[in-house]
Amino acid sequence: MRAARAFRDYLPTGLDRARQRSPWREGDAALPALYLSHGAPPLMEDAAWIAELAAWADALPVPRAILIVSAHWEAAPLALSSTRPDVDPVYDFGGFHPDYFRMRYDTPDAGALRDLLIAVLPYGTAVHEHQLRGLDHGAWIPLKVMYPLADVPVLQLSLPSQDPAALLRLGRSLRPLRDHGVLVIGSGFMTHGLPFLTSDMFLGRTVPGWTYDFDAWAAQAIAAGDLDELAAYRNRAPGMPYAHPTPEHFTPLFVTLGAADGLVRTAIEGTAMGLAKRSVEVA
Repeated sequence: MRAARAFRDYLPTGLDRARQRSPWREGDAALPALYLSHGAPPLMEDAAWIAELAAWADALPVPRAILIVSAHWEAAPLALSSTRPDVDPVYDFGGFHPDYFRMRYDTPDAGALRDLLIAVLPYGTAVHEHQLRGLDHGAWIPLKVMYPLADVPVLQLSLPSQDPAALLRLGRSLRPLRDHGVLVIGSGFMTHGLPFLTSDMFLGRTVPGWTYDFDAWAAQAIAAGDLDELAAYRNRAPGMPYAHPTPEHFTPLFVTLGAADGLVRTAIEGTAMGLAKRSVEVA
């Protein structure tokens, strides 16, 4: 059986739905900021998850551009992926069907977004553009589902720190982008205890207690806007360190929360492979 059957089954309808969406226009309300649990190649085999991501995109105006911070690119000082439309994606995974290594997500030139980003960052902020680095799977896999036409310019910004305060400051500097029709996304996974993944978890037969406990704690703190509680996740969150033996899949949330400070809506909840896939939208 070929890989990504669920995605291939979705694609004809997904393309039609994407063509019917209304674009963001000058004068419209600022776009929200998103934190999404991005999955990996198995997302493309999960019809329910694909449907949830597609419905989320349906509910939003089509952005003029997308700036995404992924757990899979940690680099300081700040770095940007290439603005060019023909750069290969980053296949930063292994052990999956060869079809996944032939997938592409070729989006339009993102030079205008790069210039806008430089303009909103604090004066003197160093940003290095990697001319040959494409989007990694924390960016192109969920976006390939949400925006299958690949007609929105996308840039990936590196995750420069694991310090919640620093990432909140970065997010705050990105807030003005939302007024220009840019969708700011932090891409991670609400729990990411891969060292503790079992075959029963991967097959969806069981969900560990640390997933439920951490997810419930995070949902409550996010809904309350309790940034201090969230920032103290290493010591305060139940389920640690199993939920996040390393922090990079949780900390993109702080970029999202810094970029928006309004009402929070949970767009996706539940589990996949025994991990919490909670994803939120912040106005």
